[in-house]
This record gives sequence, structure tokens and C-alpha cells, in this order.
Amino acid sequence: MTKTALVTGAARGIGRAGALTLADAGFDIVLVDLLEPEMQTTARDIEARGVRALTFQADVSDFGRARAIVEQATTTWGRLDVLVNNAGAPSPKPILEISEAEFDRAIAVNLKSCFNYIHATAPVMLGQDTGGRIISISSLNALSGGVTSAVSKHAYAAAKAGILGLTRSLAKELGPKVSVNAICPGVIATELLRDLISQREAQLTAGIAMGRVGTPEDVASVVRYLATEAHMFITGQHIVVDGFQWSC
Repeated sequence: MTKTALVTGAARGIGRAGALTLADAGFDIVLVDLLEPEMQTTARDIEARGVRALTFQADVSDFGRARAIVEQATTTWGRLDVLVNNAGAPSPKPILEISEAEFDRAIAVNLKSCFNYIHATAPVMLGQDTGGRIISISSLNALSGGVTSAVSKHAYAAAKAGILGLTRSLAKELGPKVSVNAICPGVIATELLRDLISQREAQLTAGIAMGRVGTPEDVASVVRYLATEAHMFITGQHIVVDGFQWSC
């Protein structure tokens, strides 16, 4: 029996790394993203590993679209074992500059999207003998707040903190068949942060105990653990992946 995983924001960065890592573990992968060309590249890289890929171009804040994607994926492959809520968007404006529409969009993409895909996938997982696993990508900013130098500030931090509350609550609601956990990455060298990191790399690494910024693969390794570990007694938790970022 081949297991399947759905990854949002799968075209690049942490989502791409997570999708490829799960493909290496033998999962067929459903990819969801707005970035169609990059998503198709990721799909080809997945299929080169000998597993299948389905792609859906979608705005993750769309509740109805999430339901339609999950329905089509499960109709095609018959099951859904892992959901990785990775899609997100930066929100760099401070409180005195951000508009109501911009704040609402930050919440919709970074938090409501998790609700949308969990709401759609939970019935599938609960109906399977093997249950399922839900993994949502939060942020270190959920714990520390978006500092003034961060690429995203209060709206992003609030949305990512909301993921932690959602995770703890749904672990109780969906257990024991479905585990629900979150990952809080620190400074990760994704396309979004590459320019910022290059400008401040010495300063950033000086405040990280492991002496380097993280990579998408550092986060993907934790995604794989939470998705595949046979004897996993972990739910309702957040795992910080930041190389111990004590000052940045």
C-alpha cells in the first residue's frame, strides 16, 4: 500500500523540500501552490523518484477549493495519510502602516489555509484504519514575535501563533487516530529570505548556536520524522528548528 501526502506551498522552499523528502520515503504527493511552473518542476522531480504526483494550482485561502482538491485527490488515489500545511505569505508592514485588507490577507493565507485543508482532510483520515498525520509549518515568530528586522511582523506572527493553538486543540479533537503537530522554523535560507540573509549573514549566524542559518532540508527532516516514525508518541506539540537562535 502506497501512502499519500498533500503538501501546500509545495513549489519551492520548505514545501518543495518536504515534498521531495516524503517522496524519497515512498509517498505519492499531492502538490498545491499558486506558482504553476515551479510546482511542475517539483512534480517532475518527485516522479523521477519513482512515485506519483498530482498538482493543483490554487489559492490556499479558498475553503471550497481546498475541499475540491482533497475530494479529487482521494477519488484518484483512494486515501490521504499526511497533510503538510506549509503555504504562507510574508506580511512586512508595521501596525501603523498595514491596512485592514492586508491584515485579513495575512491571516487568510497563513492561518485560515490550515483550517481549510484540515477541515477537508480530517474526515478522510478518521475514516481510514491507519488514521493520519497533520503537520503545520508555523514560525519562530509565533513564539518571539516579529522583531523589527524580521521580513514579517505582527500580522504574520499572529497568524503563525494561531497555528499553535489550532494544533493543540485539534490534537485533542482528532486523537487518537490522527496526530497533529507544528514546526517552528527559525532563519531558513528560502527564496524569500535569501537576499536578506546575504546582507546580514555574519550577524545572523553569530546569534545561532550551530553557527549557520537553516536550510529547507533541515525542516524537511522533521516533517519526515513526524510523517513516518512508526512509534511516534507525539501530538499537540510544536518543534523548533532554529539551530538555537538565541540572538538575531
